Amino acid sequence: MGLFSSILAKLGFGDDAAPPAGSAAPASATAGAQSAPATPAAAPVAISQVDVVAKLEALSAASAQKLNWKVSIVDLMKLLGLDSSLAARKELAAELGCPGDKMGDSAQMNIWLHKTVLQRLADNGGNIPSELL
Repeated sequence: MGLFSSILAKLGFGDDAAPPAGSAAPASATAGAQSAPATPAAAPVAISQVDVVAKLEALSAASAQKLNWKVSIVDLMKLLGLDSSLAARKELAAELGCPGDKMGDSAQMNIWLHKTVLQRLADNGGNIPSELL
């Protein structure tokens, strides 16, 4: 499992993805044996929204450390209980496709990484406010 997958898991992405798919199966079975390949009703499963901000704010409130996850990838990773070392951030940056010119400058990499992680969370159904993107 990659680091970004760990971030998704820590925030609860995919926790309720299985029930909608399972509940659609009986409806397609009643349509007849020939209609099994054509299950368009089951295909468009809505991505459930994850309230990322609420989850991170709750973690922040419970944390003894003052972490500014809204601007710092290091603080975001710490808040989620993940390794925030430079090596771990470089691994995450490589996983997410960080441009080579930013990889050599940790400050530029961190800025890119924070913005990219928040954007990817939004792309996966997280409700990230536009001011954070």
